[in-house]
Amino acid sequence: MKIRPMLDGDIEAIVALWTRCGLTRPWNDPHNDLRFARGKTNSEVLVGEAEGRVLASVMVGHDGHRGALYYLAVEPGEQRHGLGRAIVGAADDWLRKRGVWKVNILIRDGNAGVRSFYEKLGYEVNEAFSMGRWLQ
Repeated sequence: MKIRPMLDGDIEAIVALWTRCGLTRPWNDPHNDLRFARGKTNSEVLVGEAEGRVLASVMVGHDGHRGALYYLAVEPGEQRHGLGRAIVGAADDWLRKRGVWKVNILIRDGNAGVRSFYEKLGYEVNEAFSMGRWLQ
């Protein structure tokens, strides 16, 4: 699998992948999220592809203090073959190149399989919780 920044032609394949992986929500337009995140100095969407197929993706960014990963997705039929580990590694490298020393992730309640995946990569539960509010 080759990992690279997403291209314009990847948009529909990424949205379809996110949908197959159960990552989309009615209140988040994935097309808008992709437009907002890609190609900026503090964020990017990385894609793992093989033989012209998008097999994995991750949205990576930082706020000037901490890094964050969003929308980590691996084609369901290709999971448990190291692709998730590889694309997280690429996102970590992207952050390191920008001087970021810590990365945070958010995991939805009830997603125990994903929690286990991240724990195997060395992530730990922080003594914090997430809060938010809509600005629009």
